[in-house]
Amino acid sequence: MHDPRPLVVVGSINVDITAIADRLPTPGETIGGGLLQRHAGGKGANQAAAASRLGARVRMVGAVGDDADGAWMLDELREAGVDVGDVRTVAAATGTALIAVDHDGENQIVVCPGANAEVSLAGVEVADDEVVLAQLEVELELVLQLAARTRAFLALNAAPARSLPAELIERVDLFIVNESEYALMPELAKAERVAVTYGGEGAALYEKGTEVARVPAVRVQPVNTVGAGDAFCAALTMALTAGATPEEALRAACAVGAAAVAHPGSQPPFSPLAAYTA
Repeated sequence: MHDPRPLVVVGSINVDITAIADRLPTPGETIGGGLLQRHAGGKGANQAAAASRLGARVRMVGAVGDDADGAWMLDELREAGVDVGDVRTVAAATGTALIAVDHDGENQIVVCPGANAEVSLAGVEVADDEVVLAQLEVELELVLQLAARTRAFLALNAAPARSLPAELIERVDLFIVNESEYALMPELAKAERVAVTYGGEGAALYEKGTEVARVPAVRVQPVNTVGAGDAFCAALTMALTAGATPEEALRAACAVGAAAVAHPGSQPPFSPLAAYTA
C-alpha cells in the first residue's frame, strides 16, 4: 500500500450533544440518570479528523455558524491537523446533533443542520489527483455539483439514506453505507463499487452488485458507536486509493472502526493507517 493521497472532505460539521443512559427511551418515555457530554462531530468533520489522524493531508469544505460553537468546531478540526481554509462562517447557527447512547453503545440521533445547509463549492478547486469524500448530511444538490465539477476519485457515504439519481450512481467511484441504508437504496446494486458495513458481522465490498470481498468485525467492548462509521469511511477511502486490495482495505477499515467504538468521542485519536493493516 502506498502513502495516503491528499483528501478533500465535503460535508457536515456539528456539535454532538450526547446523553448517556442505561437504555434508550421508548417513544414518549423519559429516562433519568443520564450523563451529558459535548463533543465535536458531524459526518464530514468526523471523517476529516479521522483521515488526518490516520495520516492523510486533509482539507475540509463545510460551514459553521458565527457563534461560539462554530469557533470551537474550527479549533477542533485544526487540532486534528485539518486545513479549514474552505470552511465558511455563516449567519446560521452551527449544526447540532442530539444523541442518546445506551450502555451497549447503541444510539438514537436527531440532526439539526443549521449552517450545514449553506455549504458551498464557490471558490473551491479540486485537483484530479486528490481524493474526495462526501456524505448526505449536506444538500443533495451540493453533492451533485461536486460530482459534476471534479474528475477526482469520489467516495460518497450515502447517509442518511435517500433515493439517489442515476447520474450520481454512475459518477461515484465508491459508495459506503451500512446494512439498513443498502436495503433502502436498491439503486446501489448498479454502482461501480459499494462497501457495506454489517455491524458485528463485519463488512463487504460489492462491484456492480456482486460481492468481491468480505471480512469479519474486530471484536471490542463498545463505548460509543457514533463515530465508528465515519472512521470506517475515512480509512476505507484512504486504503483503497493508496493501492490496498479490497480485502486489505476492508480489514484496515474494520480495525479503525473498532478503535473508534472503544472511544467515547466522535473524533477519537488514531495511529497512522499502516498500523491497522497488519
